[in-house]
Amino acid sequence: MSTVQKSGVAALECQDLRVTLVGAAGAVDILRGVDLAVQPGEFVSILGPSGSGKTTLLRVLGGLQSIAGGEARCNGTAVSGPPDGVVTVFQDYSNSLLPWRSVRRNVALGIESNCSKQECRERVEAALAMVNLQASADEYPWRLSGGMQQRVQIARALAMRPSVLLMDEPFGALDAMTKASLQDQLQRVQEATGTTVVFVTHDVEEAVYLSDRVVVLAGKPASVGLSLDVDLGRPRDQITTKERPDYLQLRHQVYAALGHEVPR
Repeated sequence: MSTVQKSGVAALECQDLRVTLVGAAGAVDILRGVDLAVQPGEFVSILGPSGSGKTTLLRVLGGLQSIAGGEARCNGTAVSGPPDGVVTVFQDYSNSLLPWRSVRRNVALGIESNCSKQECRERVEAALAMVNLQASADEYPWRLSGGMQQRVQIARALAMRPSVLLMDEPFGALDAMTKASLQDQLQRVQEATGTTVVFVTHDVEEAVYLSDRVVVLAGKPASVGLSLDVDLGRPRDQITTKERPDYLQLRHQVYAALGHEVPR
């Protein structure tokens, strides 16, 4: 079952967005004419070739990157800095965690200064439960596997109770089995919380498997080359979902939009 809420106000929205970055060759438009609306509760994956501006777009939505033209809005309000309720999870989990803090205290980091001790404790324990880390709460990050460290980072984000979760290739550095496990855990968390998710990835199979919609950036400067609804129903399964003809057709369409031949 989808958690997408159809409403008049998008959780995140870009209209005619343009982003210019300055490099050795001077100012270059990375994104131009990007139109995108993400509904509350929707899971949207963003793909595109390397250098197409996927992370740049995510940074705009998170209020971490200025724009040169157009509009970016969160819940109808112009984005001029990190919006309330929007949290970003990065790929580099090892450098995002404080090695001298336990798992529990890492998860508390974003809320301990503005919550009572009781509320902080309750939110941390709930977040740890959502990612099945209760048994490791008193461990230190450097003693954990990469997949467990990424679960700590996700728990820290969940403890903040975000309305929007921005994820920049969060599983890109993990092995296939760990990645599949975390994909399924993320699905369960999103279903339980109704959080809006924007997920940047290079992995076509991952994007189709997880998403309500897949967006492909194309061109230089990049804009939206494809916006594809993924109507596969939920919950999804790593084996049976990926054997379905409609899953394979969606996968084919995304590969084609990226300019690749479809793997056999």
